[in-house]
Amino acid sequence: MRLLHLPHHDGSPLHVSDGAPALGDTVTVRVRTHVDDAPVEGMWLRTTYDAEPVYVEMRPSAAGTTTWWEAGLLVHNPVTHYRFLLQRADGSQDWLTGAGLVGHDVPDASDFRLTAHAPAPDWGRDAVVYQVFPDRFARSAAADARETPDWALAAEWDDEVAFEPDDPRTPMQLFGGDLDGITEHLDHVAAVGADVLYTTPVFPGESNHRYNATTFTEVDPLLGGDEAYARLSAAVHERGWRILGDLTTNHTGDTHEWFLAAIDDPEDPHRSFYHFDDDGTYACWMGHGTLPKINHADRDVRHAMVEGPDSVVGRWLQPPFDVDGWRIDVANMTGRLGATDVNHEVARAVRATSEALRADAWVIGEHNHDATGDVDGDGWHGTMNYSGFSWPVWSWLRDPATPARAFGRPVQVARRDGPAVLDTFRAWQGTLGWRATESSWNILGSHDSARIRTIVGDPAVHRVAAGLQFTMPGVPMVFAGDEIGLEGVTGEDARRTMPWHRRDEWDTTTLAAYADLASLRRSRVALRRGGLRWAHVDTDVLAYLREHPAGSVLVVARRGPGDAFPLPVGPGRHLFGSEPGGADLVADEGRAGGEVEVPACGGPRFDVWELDAP
Repeated sequence: MRLLHLPHHDGSPLHVSDGAPALGDTVTVRVRTHVDDAPVEGMWLRTTYDAEPVYVEMRPSAAGTTTWWEAGLLVHNPVTHYRFLLQRADGSQDWLTGAGLVGHDVPDASDFRLTAHAPAPDWGRDAVVYQVFPDRFARSAAADARETPDWALAAEWDDEVAFEPDDPRTPMQLFGGDLDGITEHLDHVAAVGADVLYTTPVFPGESNHRYNATTFTEVDPLLGGDEAYARLSAAVHERGWRILGDLTTNHTGDTHEWFLAAIDDPEDPHRSFYHFDDDGTYACWMGHGTLPKINHADRDVRHAMVEGPDSVVGRWLQPPFDVDGWRIDVANMTGRLGATDVNHEVARAVRATSEALRADAWVIGEHNHDATGDVDGDGWHGTMNYSGFSWPVWSWLRDPATPARAFGRPVQVARRDGPAVLDTFRAWQGTLGWRATESSWNILGSHDSARIRTIVGDPAVHRVAAGLQFTMPGVPMVFAGDEIGLEGVTGEDARRTMPWHRRDEWDTTTLAAYADLASLRRSRVALRRGGLRWAHVDTDVLAYLREHPAGSVLVVARRGPGDAFPLPVGPGRHLFGSEPGGADLVADEGRAGGEVEVPACGGPRFDVWELDAP
């Protein structure tokens, strides 16, 4: 299915003159149409000022086979929604929205949008993030001298990970990875091509995952304490990289100092930090009594946790720790309980506190589902984009025989063909908006999901997934071990130890592909700031252009063998192939319009070409 003839607009520089306008600015927006599509006689920009629709007629200008339609858009509201009305020569009408072209009236939910709020920092948008689960990444020599606490079950580095939810060992197994172990292996992070280190929580907690914090005032001594975290931060910054912390604003552990004070004394000032009922019961995360939910409607807890330089959020952004921002755990549920919803207030407070201390702080909210409305620009800069990236990639590339278990669903990931996956990508990009999509994390897996290698099975298909992760709009986040082919059927099983002493087991071909993709993304602005225009899709192929005034690239992802197919683009130089082979694209003068032919392939592969300037 050829797609390049369709009317197109996105939030990239080719189509929007200023992606980060101030309130009151007028921004030029442009739509491109093609001679091969049904003729467009007129086009109107439709926006909403104070929720009332307004139409502005657009001006066309022809350039070869393309017509560009242009209009000025006044950024009247902090978040200004817009779409385009197309009048065809045959009298039919279409809407062009963030989710694509539709021939019927649709709600505003998928409108394009411009926000007057400050964008995510440039370093975040250009980053490659590497996620580390500290207990399983690496042990320093100092780890051997630490005593195992009473709550934990000591494990040897090569022991099998307990991961079943009804196995009491699952949260208690302690492998002893620590922060100095991470510092000692930063060369590996560099070899992957990452420049941002994100660790899951470092606060003390009576579990190996530490999301049940006992305090927010110190680093777990089992990880090396405050001094080890300061050393890690310094080592990261010496390389010119950034470091992100992980904070659970939704809940604490039931052994947290605040909660212990609150449950022991109904008159204690910390009682209002939580949601206690009159009978002494309390709200908790998803029914887990060990994770009491924080009451962000209370001003005192908000001041202690998220507001101001002395809050938990503020304290760790300052020396000697100097984290450059936060990944906020369970961001979607924070401040929400029944009739209470102060989520946006908390998100704004986290962002404001962070930016007051570090002008270029980056704040990402964990959101496993629909983050629509939560990432409009004044709170979280973006989200861990499971819905808009992970799920469509999993569904397209899943091995039908995989033992991987679905993340958060009662049934296995559906296996879908290319057109359905394309519709999914479009739907989520439309609802999240261009800027939030660009600033969100493209995730193939995390400590909460099955490993991508287990989901897809075939190493070549894994490399196709990595190609999508590094070349689609968004920021690639690599879960430590994906790059060498680690496996895991669930999130807990995915938390296997890094086999530093068994390098013969590493998938070095895939590691090299990750490094090459990171280098390619860093070297081509189109892959970081360019638009996304779908070029061709069928059952086993997804092809798209990433377009930017400084240069454009063609990306072709195949999940299996396939025939050659033509595309109406110019010649291109081959930049990357996930498998051996690959050649430049040469114009076929025998084809109308000087098309090129994308070559056939005998199996899964991923290719990128740099296109000649038109």
